[in-house]
Amino acid sequence: MTDKQTKLFEQANEFIPGGVHSPVRSFKGLKSTPRFIEKGKGAYITDVSGKDYIDFCMSFGPLILGHQDEDVKEELTSALDRGWSFGASEPYSLELSRYLVERICFIDKIRFVNSGTEAVMTALRIARGATGKDKIIKFNGCYHGHIDSMLIKAGSGLAGTAEASSAGISKNVANETIVLELGDEAGVTECLEKHGHEIAAIIIEPLPANNGLLIQHKEFLTFLREVTKKHNVLLIHDEVISGFRIGGFQGMSCHAGVFPDLVTYGKVIGGGLPVGAVAGKREYMDLLAPIGPVYQAGTLSANPLAMVGGMATLKKMTPAAYDKLREQTKSIVEEFGKWLREYNNGEFSHYHLVQKDSLFWFVSKENVRSIPEIPSKISEQFLPLFETLLEKGIYLAPNAYEVGFCSFSHDEKVLEDLKKRLWS
Repeated sequence: MTDKQTKLFEQANEFIPGGVHSPVRSFKGLKSTPRFIEKGKGAYITDVSGKDYIDFCMSFGPLILGHQDEDVKEELTSALDRGWSFGASEPYSLELSRYLVERICFIDKIRFVNSGTEAVMTALRIARGATGKDKIIKFNGCYHGHIDSMLIKAGSGLAGTAEASSAGISKNVANETIVLELGDEAGVTECLEKHGHEIAAIIIEPLPANNGLLIQHKEFLTFLREVTKKHNVLLIHDEVISGFRIGGFQGMSCHAGVFPDLVTYGKVIGGGLPVGAVAGKREYMDLLAPIGPVYQAGTLSANPLAMVGGMATLKKMTPAAYDKLREQTKSIVEEFGKWLREYNNGEFSHYHLVQKDSLFWFVSKENVRSIPEIPSKISEQFLPLFETLLEKGIYLAPNAYEVGFCSFSHDEKVLEDLKKRLWS
């Protein structure tokens, strides 16, 4: 760590809580302090000291093409010449809306917002407006943004006392959220049979990827679809991460063949600019103002730059591009796996790699599908791995529970560079 970065972090702590604008950017528990990134290009980022890294964080997922894709950059430059915020109707969000609705088989309409958190907030409000019920079931291990009602821990069903995972959340809000374990069909069934008259929606990441990569059995997702229909409960899929990364363009919902009532998107659909979206069936989407009673608004919603960036990005993600990205990720994961087994007399041989398309996760146990199955010392185990890779110029998200992301820029040349860095 150079004095330059240390000084910047010291200054940041004077003006910014914890020195960061999002906790996932902190190096909490690590010996070093956060890297201050000055620029990025392709699969690489460069810090203010001039050191470059192969980037497997990719802004936590949005940069599916890599940093500064030339085609996206050209479209954004052109958009800047036209103006970057209007607060009025414009053709760019219409173009992206049509492009998405015509290609995703289970949605009729879409509304753009500014983040995944905002998209989930809107989806939950629609569900409550549609059903006239208040409670929401979520699953331990699924992250849905920093909405009060989604930062809750609770016992099975409605038993026990609900407990907020963050200060500043009222007991009334906490009591409206029920947290169950992933894969627990019996728990879901019991909860709905006893309290279905109070429950507006079940929300789930169909591919949980915010507390590790917890790949679910298709049968569990199918079960949720069937049981929600039975009890007049909406099913919401949070595809902020998995959307446009899993199973090609149509995300985990279509990949699994399980179609929710509402879905939330973000990250990739903005091409790296701030964005979120809620989409779904016409009967639910038309509940939104100005034609329905469910209010939602946003000064910068459907920002022209995000719309243009998203459109330029998605047009490049053809079936052939997705196939290539999947194969590139597989090769990278295989190289990481070999290195984990053999490096420094097996120092990291206890690790396994979980992969789903262009996502991967380091974890010291196989077949992990729920939070209770995650090794108890995962954070402590991750620290030496992260710092070893960082020293070699390989950048992961600085948290054991975060997944790694590959982009279209992680090509054969980057793979060869990765090999050199790993084994040096």
